[in-house]
Amino acid sequence: METLLKARLALIFSILTHVSLLICASSHELQIVNAEKRIDLTSHIVKVFLTLKVENTGTLPASDVLLAFPPTEFDRLSLVKAAIATGKKKKRSYVPLDVKPIELLDAPNGAKGFSISLINPLSPGATATFEVLYISTHSLKPFPEEISQSESQLVYYHDSAFMLSPYHIKQQSTFIKTPSTKVESFTKLEPTNRASKEIRYGPYEDRPPYSFSPILLHFENNYPFAVVEELVREVEISHWGSIQITEHYKLAHAGARHKGVFSRVEYQSKPSLSGVSSFRHLLARLPPKVHSVYYRDEIGNISSSHLRKDFQKSELEIEPRYPLFGGWKATFVIGYGLPLQDFLFESSDGRRYLNFTFGCPLAETVVDKLTLKVVLPEGSTGPTAVVPFQVEQHLEKKYSYLDVVGRTVVVLEKKNVVPEHNSHFQVYYSFNPIFMLAEPLICSNLSLPTPKGKMEESWNICLMRET
Repeated sequence: METLLKARLALIFSILTHVSLLICASSHELQIVNAEKRIDLTSHIVKVFLTLKVENTGTLPASDVLLAFPPTEFDRLSLVKAAIATGKKKKRSYVPLDVKPIELLDAPNGAKGFSISLINPLSPGATATFEVLYISTHSLKPFPEEISQSESQLVYYHDSAFMLSPYHIKQQSTFIKTPSTKVESFTKLEPTNRASKEIRYGPYEDRPPYSFSPILLHFENNYPFAVVEELVREVEISHWGSIQITEHYKLAHAGARHKGVFSRVEYQSKPSLSGVSSFRHLLARLPPKVHSVYYRDEIGNISSSHLRKDFQKSELEIEPRYPLFGGWKATFVIGYGLPLQDFLFESSDGRRYLNFTFGCPLAETVVDKLTLKVVLPEGSTGPTAVVPFQVEQHLEKKYSYLDVVGRTVVVLEKKNVVPEHNSHFQVYYSFNPIFMLAEPLICSNLSLPTPKGKMEESWNICLMRET
């Protein structure tokens, strides 16, 4: 009996191994007919757009397409998206595809990758066109590393003229867009052409898998390198009709460090020449119908802010107490209230859920570490979070005025956050309305005879709790 069981297990293992080898063989029997790579270097966030025409040259259907990256670039990736084109040119549409990180076992030099899962397997001999967007941060390095107040900021960027891929590429081209025409130097690899703000490498033909040819660009980029080293956003839900948002920022200028003496007279009299890469102001895009907005730091309220509102959006323009040059930092807090009915809903199973925006409200910023805390009303149970990308999740407890058992806090954490992460997420929970009577009952008991000072103090606590 034991011998028969071992024989069956060996047979099952052999079948699974054979199937796995077939799948891998099918995956590697793809080829890229044409690849176009467009690199956008106009800000401090590097965006790369790939257009890939893939052909299945094997004998089995292919269920996925692989992407490869050098290990240093892989570690700086913030987001990878993919879509497949359907329909003809005039009626062409794009269907999003699932992208997951994988280990490339046969990749040289420690290359890492992602797998794009196809909705319908690609048949032998068939072709499909894919659009890929990937975003990397901290890829532009200032050089020189220190500049004076009157100097422009120069950076360099490393990449490859050839697209790193586990497949044979029949034809490919790489286009690089710079923020200005001031390019100090760039690697020339024939054929290479430069026109205004764009540099083109290629076309190159018949490149074997994992081809790599390093290139280096040294160019001017005075875009403010706004990096939030740590952002803690707290979303507190009150079933009495409001949501209170509190955001704690640790902001830094990650560009070339400032050297020498800062002259405010020169900075204000020559704004187009002095401190061209510094922060003059920041724009926070807030939801519509915001109220009770404040902007403060450790010293107190900062009055240099302007709020613009309409029925679609709200924009808060803020100015730090001092301009931020490379290497300088600032900490501050932004807070505001929102109407509950615009963000809290009831699901079909009777649970309530918050529909809110993930990410950082500040425009064009990178967040090294973002912590988002959703504080649920006291008495909430069974919280679950639905986020459209991978985050770390855990629960905490928070106690506020008049709380008895404490409030459940859903904590979502993510590193390397970019503006493309500003998408909606949901937090579901169950709530018994009887808990809404707890605090009014506690406050009503304060009408019992008590010393005058104690009664006033207790009522003040109730008023602070409700507001």
